[in-house]
Amino acid sequence: MRSAIERLARVTTRKATAWVVLVVAFLLAGAVMAVGSSLGSASSAPDPLPADAESAQVAELQQSFPGGDVLPAVAVVERSGGLTEEDQEWVGEVSRRWAEITGNEVSPPIPATDGEALIVAIDVDADVTGLDLTELVDDLREAADEGRPDGLTVELTGGAAFAADISSAFEGADLRLLLVTAGVVALLLILTYRSPVLWLVPLTVIAVADRTASVATQIVADWIGTGLDGSTSGITSVLVFGAGTNYALLMVSRYREELRRHAHHRDALAAAVRGSSEAIVASNLTVVLALLVLTLSVAPNTRSLGISAAIGLLIALLFALFALPAALSLFGRGLFWPFVPRNGEEEKSRDGVWFRIARTVVSRPAVVLAAAAVILGVLASGLLGVKVGLSQTDQFRVDAESVDGLETLSKHFPPGAADPVTIVVGADEAEEVLARVNQIDGVDSARPSGKSDDLVKITATLEDAPATAESIETIETMRSELDGTGALVGGSVAKDLDSRDGAVRDLKVIVPLILLVVLLVLFVVLRSIVTPLVLVAISVIATLSALGLGAWMSTHVFGFPALDVSTPLYAFLFLVALGIDYTVFLVLRAREEAAEHNTVDAMVMAVGLTGGVITSAGIVLASVFAVLGVLPLITLTQVGLIVGLGILLDTFLVRTVVVPAVFALVGDRIWWPAAISRRKAEGSTIDT
Repeated sequence: MRSAIERLARVTTRKATAWVVLVVAFLLAGAVMAVGSSLGSASSAPDPLPADAESAQVAELQQSFPGGDVLPAVAVVERSGGLTEEDQEWVGEVSRRWAEITGNEVSPPIPATDGEALIVAIDVDADVTGLDLTELVDDLREAADEGRPDGLTVELTGGAAFAADISSAFEGADLRLLLVTAGVVALLLILTYRSPVLWLVPLTVIAVADRTASVATQIVADWIGTGLDGSTSGITSVLVFGAGTNYALLMVSRYREELRRHAHHRDALAAAVRGSSEAIVASNLTVVLALLVLTLSVAPNTRSLGISAAIGLLIALLFALFALPAALSLFGRGLFWPFVPRNGEEEKSRDGVWFRIARTVVSRPAVVLAAAAVILGVLASGLLGVKVGLSQTDQFRVDAESVDGLETLSKHFPPGAADPVTIVVGADEAEEVLARVNQIDGVDSARPSGKSDDLVKITATLEDAPATAESIETIETMRSELDGTGALVGGSVAKDLDSRDGAVRDLKVIVPLILLVVLLVLFVVLRSIVTPLVLVAISVIATLSALGLGAWMSTHVFGFPALDVSTPLYAFLFLVALGIDYTVFLVLRAREEAAEHNTVDAMVMAVGLTGGVITSAGIVLASVFAVLGVLPLITLTQVGLIVGLGILLDTFLVRTVVVPAVFALVGDRIWWPAAISRRKAEGSTIDT
């Protein structure tokens, strides 16, 4: 790898080749964007349903029933004080317009017993998705505004309306995310570099990398047949910006050091590339391989995230290793104005704040480690009693008519009427199944609703709103009661239950595999057995603490009712894979310093020399993840909150206190079985 890095340093920093590298990089980026220019942006809703789930089987079997290839939308019509004859006539007129828009049947109005509301079921073709579904639902809502009597309210809810509102909520979200992320990164780079011009170089390179990654992931998604949803696109963009900025901070920080040791800026830059590339590649591959583990998930949106984010980070790596040093080489050391590092200038003082912190930690490592353990334990206790699973109406952070419509419907009808349960069973068992379903607590009513060959479809209306804990419990009871009858239970509530079960399965399977992958990468990078085991153990503890803190804040500060089912897995992945990045940066620098110092002093040197850049990188990455809050779903807000807090925790406590304390306690043995671990016995320790 050393020879490859040496060649990379020469090619990207020499005057004759730097221009070529930069032109080729931007031409390739332009080609990718040109190829993908005809593709639509990702704006669909996430799909967490496992393909082999019971509800997915029901959805497939429904295609064989008359009208089975439709997704219901429900129009809720309400007038306080009672519906008038004029209202009834208008509903008949608008129902005909709805039928023309969808090309499907519209049910006769179903009145509420209180006379103040009625509902109309509108069949929407199930193959209409994404922006097409949003446009169709918008047309239905516009039709409801035409000639509506004064005082009459009409709200569209149901499965089709919820899906459309989620897609609609993501419209323009990519641009907002890009602008806010770029603004945050620009501000933090200016504060970090303290230069009015230097920040423009890395930000331009990162922005081009992000746009290239955005288009490339869409191309790959279309090629392999997996659509990109809005949340996947948003998280990928955040990762590219965050990781790309971290790589830039690491390389530019090393470049600043080397400018004090070299007369020519190109020699200093080549030394910086040699000194930082190994850490950047190790960091990137750790995260990329961890992301690829997500392809083993049963949830389509999780698999899509794994592939897309891995592609995005690899593109960020290529731009960081090739385009960034080539761009920096075009300018002299004046790029750092007004704080220009000069050759022969005194290097960073060993009396700086990070050196003082490191010396304090290693002077009393046991006490410091015990105090840190108490803090981490208290934070992790926030996981006790945490609720997991958001209802359908709790998903949004923006106003949605489908949510309002469901609340209106619940005042006059059984809440489950907006999204009934579908049961598919053999004709011979249909009567028995129907009788059992009608006796289950939580079921308002059930009736046969279709027949296809030897199968019968039964529609059941629940007493509770879709995706609430009560409706989920009713589905579990229903499946238990129908066990042995061959009946399959589907519908949106059943899909939510199956998605939650899939998320639990992924936590049990994916999390250990992520830890194993990270551990194997660290074995190779650090060429040690003890160090990776220690670092992964520390990372797991820190991750649990961040999850506890984030869960507590999500509930008690932001008022969210629960964590989304996908939040724990996403947060664990990013906290372990990204959090360990900073530790890898630190430990690789400590190993480099260990060539001249004993392990404890080498760690002090590493903390002192990298403290500023790693802290800046941590603040940047935490801030970028916090930007996920501009997206419309609570899930993304929770992921951004937990990961942002975890990165700050890792930056200021784990990397600064816990890791140096552990290294001080273990000493040279931390590097076992490398030769350096036996150095003390051989009497070759060198003090600072």
